Amino acid sequence: MRYLKPNYVIFVILAFVFFSLNACKEVNGNSKDTFNYDWKFKKIEDSSFSEEGFETVLCNDSDWESVSLPHSANIEPLIVNNQWQGVCWYRKSFEVPNLVQGKKVFIEFEAAMNHAIIYINGEEVKSHQGGYLPVVIDATMYLNNGKKNNIAVRLNNTDNPVTGPKPLKILDFNMFGGLYRNAWLTVKDNVYITNPNLVDQVSGGGVFISTPKVSKASSEVQIKTHLVNDSDRNKDIEVIQSVYFDNRIVAENRTTARINAISDVNLSDQFSIQNGNLWSPKTPHLYTLETKVVEDGKVVDQKSTRFGIRQFNFKDNALYINGEKTFLRGVNRHQEYPFIGYALSDNAQYRDAKKIKDAGFDYIRLSHYPHSPSFMDACDELGLVVIDAILGWQFYKDNEAFKNYCYQSAKQLIRRDRNHPCVLAWEVSLNETKMPIPFMKELDRIVHAEYPGEHVYSCGWMDDVYDIYLQARQHRILHPHELKDKPYSVSEYGDWEYYSKNAGLNQDQLPNDLRDEFSSRQARGFGEERMLRQALNVQEAHNDNLTTSAYSDSYWVMYDYNRGYHDDIERSGLMDLYRLPKFAYYFYQSQRDSKFGYLTKIASYWNAKSPLDLKVYSNADEVKLYLNDNVIASQLPDSNHNSTKLKQPPFTFKMPSFKPGTLKAVGYVNGNEVSQDIVKTPLEPVKLKLWLDKSGKDLEFGVNDVVFLYVAAVDENGTIHPEFSEDIDLEIKGDVEVINAEYIKAEGGIATALVKVGFKKGDLKIEAISKQGLKGQIIINE
Repeated sequence: MRYLKPNYVIFVILAFVFFSLNACKEVNGNSKDTFNYDWKFKKIEDSSFSEEGFETVLCNDSDWESVSLPHSANIEPLIVNNQWQGVCWYRKSFEVPNLVQGKKVFIEFEAAMNHAIIYINGEEVKSHQGGYLPVVIDATMYLNNGKKNNIAVRLNNTDNPVTGPKPLKILDFNMFGGLYRNAWLTVKDNVYITNPNLVDQVSGGGVFISTPKVSKASSEVQIKTHLVNDSDRNKDIEVIQSVYFDNRIVAENRTTARINAISDVNLSDQFSIQNGNLWSPKTPHLYTLETKVVEDGKVVDQKSTRFGIRQFNFKDNALYINGEKTFLRGVNRHQEYPFIGYALSDNAQYRDAKKIKDAGFDYIRLSHYPHSPSFMDACDELGLVVIDAILGWQFYKDNEAFKNYCYQSAKQLIRRDRNHPCVLAWEVSLNETKMPIPFMKELDRIVHAEYPGEHVYSCGWMDDVYDIYLQARQHRILHPHELKDKPYSVSEYGDWEYYSKNAGLNQDQLPNDLRDEFSSRQARGFGEERMLRQALNVQEAHNDNLTTSAYSDSYWVMYDYNRGYHDDIERSGLMDLYRLPKFAYYFYQSQRDSKFGYLTKIASYWNAKSPLDLKVYSNADEVKLYLNDNVIASQLPDSNHNSTKLKQPPFTFKMPSFKPGTLKAVGYVNGNEVSQDIVKTPLEPVKLKLWLDKSGKDLEFGVNDVVFLYVAAVDENGTIHPEFSEDIDLEIKGDVEVINAEYIKAEGGIATALVKVGFKKGDLKIEAISKQGLKGQIIINE
């Protein structure tokens, strides 16, 4: 298989995947199966095209595209300034083989962008506004028992005044279309644990776990479980709640109850955990609650819920996690990938979170919408504190439809994510938007109604309503005023105040070309000096944040992203859109706690164009620099005005002149070597080096995994040549598809292909060749 030029498409024939091949938990005929496979897809390119009959069982979809979820409605170019918006359809025929009398069947889409109308066997069963939160359907009454069934989903991702935000042509990010997250089909008995996003119960539904008392010596865990009896007779049941840590049971409780016919009940349990393993960014310990519903000695329903024992609270507006004063160093994140938009695999979501943790961050502000459940799971596992947000960006409509949508979004968000220990606060606010006080007060009320108790926080913009005050650094500079007497987080910094003409840092006095060079929006391909400028901006801004009363800050932004309306990518990311690091990434790594390891990183390619003020980022006490085994200097961290308040300032070495060869930086703590980095002057490239982005998750077959394949031009020493910028052709053997919509072209010495793996396990071989004949290959043994 060969990837050549644009408009050549690589098709991979996917094997049929039945429920029996998917991850499935079954309890006495109850099951939860992926509903991701064997879909048919059609995009409506012409608004005059008739959609009549698309929802019906008899619709002939044989010429529709065969797809699996997560799926993007459109493969976009690398730079997206004319994103596809419109109507598309998904259809699927399916059977529920264990559907018998008295069973319940639920279908859940983790997201459907943006206005969804769902039909089962030709009948409309759900209309849903909003593209970031679950769409859940009780499908029982619409299904044909023992026969083929059909589900059809009509999606519309055009500008929407009910959901907002503002129209795409002036929006500063993209809302890509499609069924871009997982879908699930669940079969249950007629006595079952409910789905909180379906039953619409305040502070209820499903399983709700909270930790009202937390200490190392003794912690309290409260569990609220909502059960429904949909049968026509009363049922006597037992609920067994078992708490596990590291696969060992640490607590268990049994409760008996009678649930009347066509009725429900909420049961409460409380555990005392002695000498518990507390969740924090340094120690993200997770427990598992197994909830079993037993009737007549048989388990009729079962649910597994992960949780952490932790407590966030504030004293004098400082944050304490489990009693330990903590400053959270954070970043904002958009969930976009190149070409496929939002349609990331669960593994790709994890890889994104892992890179953020590895960068030295312990906090993420999710901008500006709810992110994937799998990303939230990764934050739990890795120890990344989260501010969880509803959709909102510079858009408010003073009508009941819009306000009610926001209120419902806040409820859904909390019901979906309330058991995640990573969530510090709920951003039930419309980012950078002027909002009426009654509107904000209602959103704040919803937070505390849906999650009652202490140490629960709303957060938001511009007023005294919310528990935590968010303010971007540029707004602090442009509109200085005393901070409100409440916990304060610098929600964004490091980009806009170094880019905009009106941001207050004298950019308006600079010519446009210099303003671009001095901004934080720098591509890897722009070279060392401009990436070092971004890193200096980051250093200065983060250092300034440390002079305030803020308990946290969050840089804008972790990954480059498309702006929707603009003819270029927004490049303030610490990594580019392909998740390749810029120098500023290493600055943040140098700020991380040594518990996570020591770093020494030379921010230079060390060629004739390299700046002679050479930066080394390290969390060591002292760094010694060598050139060709000769000592240049041994010195302590910088002490200039940009650095003195940092946890670990960088080290700047004044190089007398450029001399090709080998730079080596060695970091020391208490006189002992703890880390080192070596950079060699790049020679002419002789071959291509290929590797996959793992970031804690290997490539996986059968789950629609997407992963970056990197191709670098290297010299005889294995050094990447930073000026290599040729096109790359790929030849692939194995069940892999290249997603790139355009040429695969190197930038800063590295070309990137986004690849999607199929279902046919086996060895993969990928060969690469450049325009000038450089070659390389990678073999992946499955």
